[in-house]
Amino acid sequence: MGEIVSLKQQRKRRERDAREEKAAENRVRFGRSKEDRKLADTLRDKAAKDLDGHKR
Repeated sequence: MGEIVSLKQQRKRRERDAREEKAAENRVRFGRSKEDRKLADTLRDKAAKDLDGHKR
């Protein structure tokens, strides 16, 4: 005989897992903080400025 399961609990567990999976994907896609983005932009601008300064 099979196990007795609550369909309501199974549905909620499945939805919770789906939300957690989507959240994990979003953390990877959009995981950089504003400070990190600003620092990266500043470093990239400085590198471009330094490179342009070395051109003849």
